[in-house]
Amino acid sequence: MKKIDGTPKTIRELFTGAKYTIHYYQREYQWQTKQIEELIDDLTEAFFEFYSEKDERGKVAEYGHYFMGPIVLTADDNAIIDGQQRLTSLTLLLIYIYHNLVDEEERAEVLQLIYSKKAGTKTFNIHVPEMPERYDVMNALLYKHQMDVSKHSETIRNIYHRYADIEGIMTDSMPIEALEIFKDWLIDNVDFIRIVAQTEQDAHKIFVSMNDRGLSLTPAEMLKGYLLSKIENDGIRQQANNLWKKRILELKGLGKEEESDFIKNWIRSQYADTIRERKKNALPGDFDIIGTAFHKWIREHNTQMKLVKSKDFEDFVLKQFEKFSQIYLDLKMYSSVLTKGFEYVFYNSDRNFTLQYQLILAAIDPNESKEESDKKIKLVSCFLDLYFTRRIFNYKTVDYSSMVYNVFLLSKRIRKKSLHDLLELCRQEIKSMEFQLETIDNFRLNGWTIRYMLHILSRITDYIEVHSGIPSNFQNYVNREIRNPYDIEHIICDHHDRFVEEYPEKETFDRHRNKFGGLLLLPMDKNRSLNDLTFDRKLPIYYGENLLAKSLNKDCYLNNPQFKRFIEAENLQFRSYTLFNKEALHDRQELYEELAKKIWSIDNLDEQLT
Repeated sequence: MKKIDGTPKTIRELFTGAKYTIHYYQREYQWQTKQIEELIDDLTEAFFEFYSEKDERGKVAEYGHYFMGPIVLTADDNAIIDGQQRLTSLTLLLIYIYHNLVDEEERAEVLQLIYSKKAGTKTFNIHVPEMPERYDVMNALLYKHQMDVSKHSETIRNIYHRYADIEGIMTDSMPIEALEIFKDWLIDNVDFIRIVAQTEQDAHKIFVSMNDRGLSLTPAEMLKGYLLSKIENDGIRQQANNLWKKRILELKGLGKEEESDFIKNWIRSQYADTIRERKKNALPGDFDIIGTAFHKWIREHNTQMKLVKSKDFEDFVLKQFEKFSQIYLDLKMYSSVLTKGFEYVFYNSDRNFTLQYQLILAAIDPNESKEESDKKIKLVSCFLDLYFTRRIFNYKTVDYSSMVYNVFLLSKRIRKKSLHDLLELCRQEIKSMEFQLETIDNFRLNGWTIRYMLHILSRITDYIEVHSGIPSNFQNYVNREIRNPYDIEHIICDHHDRFVEEYPEKETFDRHRNKFGGLLLLPMDKNRSLNDLTFDRKLPIYYGENLLAKSLNKDCYLNNPQFKRFIEAENLQFRSYTLFNKEALHDRQELYEELAKKIWSIDNLDEQLT
C-alpha cells in the first residue's frame, strides 16, 4: 500500500469545485428516516450549544466544531469508498437550506456547494454517470418538481423520501431566523477527515481496516462479554450465550443497527434517570450516554441496575433480555405490517415516530405475563396516536428533537406501571393537554401539515370503509412505494377566476381551498388528470374511488345499506353535492371534524384493555 493522505476538511472545502463519483458496484444510498433524524439532531444540538439569538453573524467564527468522521476516496477519480451516506444526506440538507434562505447571495453561496456548471453542463457534487436517474431526482428536489419514484431504484426512492424527512425535521427544529447562521456554521465548522488512497485497492484496504482491525467488537458484543463473564455456572452461561446469539441474529435480520437500537431503547426505557438539560454547556445524562456507549454505562451502573450476584446477571439475560428483545421484535413487525389488535403501532410508525419503542418498553414489567404486556403495547401505542394527533391538529411540533425530552420524562412516569395505573395516567395526560380537537375547523394543508395530511386522510377514509364492511386499505393509502401511490386531491380546482364571487381575494381562495374538508385521496394518475376539471366533471370519477370520495356523489347512497347504517348509527352528516361551493366546504369541514373526534377519541384508551 502506498502512502495515505489524510487531511481535515470542512463541508465548504469538500464541496467547492469538487466532484465525487460512486462506482456501480457500491451499495445503494440506504439511509432511512431514523438516520436522518439522528444526523440533524446531532448537528442542531451541537449548533445550539453555541448559538444565541442575540449573536451577530460574525460570532459564528467563535462557535465550536463538529466532527463528521473520515471519508475514504480514491486518488484517480475521487470515488467515494466510505462516506456516500453522509455526503448524500448533507447535500440534501444543503438543498433544504438553499430553498429556505431569502437573500440571493446567501442562496448562491449554498448553490455552488450543490452543483456546478462546465461548458453549459450541470453536474451535482456527487456525479454518477452510470445512474442518470440520480441526476433526475436531485434536479427535481433542487427545482421543487414532483417525481414519481415508485419505479426507481432503492437509491432514488431513499433520496427523494429522505429530503421530505429533512423538510419536516428542519421546519420543526430550526427557527427560520437562525438558518443563515446555521448555514455558516454547517459549511465552515463541520469537519471531516478526507483520506485519499492512491489506488482503489488501497482504498478498500483502508476501509476494511477502519471497520475491522481493532474495532471488531461492537458495543453489543462488548456488553455480551461483560454480562456472560459475571455468570458463574458454565451450563447457564452457555444457555445465556445461545439465547443472546439467537436474538441478536434475529435483530440483525431487521437491519444493520437494530441490535444496538434495541439495547438503547431497552436500557433507556427501564433504567435511565437523567437526560442532558436543554441549555448551553449542559452535561450528558444517562439517556445521552446510553445512546453512545451503553456497554460502558451498564458496567458503571450495575449496582443501580441491581446487577450484583451471578444470579442477577443470569436473570438479566435469560429473563429481561429474552422478554424485551422478543417484544422489540414484535413491535418492529407490527410497525411494518398492519396487524389486527396492534394497529396503533403501525400508525405511529407510518408517521416516523421512532420514539414509540422506548415509551412502550418503559411500561413493560419483566415479570408480567404476555397478555399484560400485549395490553400495555396496545394502550401506550394508542396513547401516542392520540397525543401525536392532537399536536398536529394544533400545529405543534412533533419531530424527534422536540419530543425526545417529553418522551424521556413520560418514560420515567409510566415505568413498570400496572395496567390500571397506566390507563389512568394516559387518560390524565391526554385530558391535561393544552391541545385538543376543538380547533380542527382551522386545520388545512400547508407546507408544515403536508407530511401528516396523507396519514390523516387515510385514517378517515379507512375508518368509514371498515365500518361500512369494506376491508381495510390503509396500508395501500399511505404506501409511497407502490406503482401508483395515493395523492391528496383538492375538491376545488386551482382556478381562482371560477370562484371570484365567493372568494374575491386570491389569498382567501387559496386558504379555503386547502381546508381539511376540501381534500380527498386519489391515485396519483387520477389526481393529476383532474387538476383543471370542474366539480360536476369530477363527480363521476370520484364515484369509482374510495368511500370518502364516493360520498360526494348521490349514487353512493343507493344500494349501500352498510354505509347508510353506519352514518345513521354514528349520526354523521354525510350528503351528496351537485355544486361544491363555500357552504359545501364548510359542511364537509364539520363532517371531517366529527370523524376525527371519533377516530381519536380518548375512549379508545379504555378499549385497548378489553
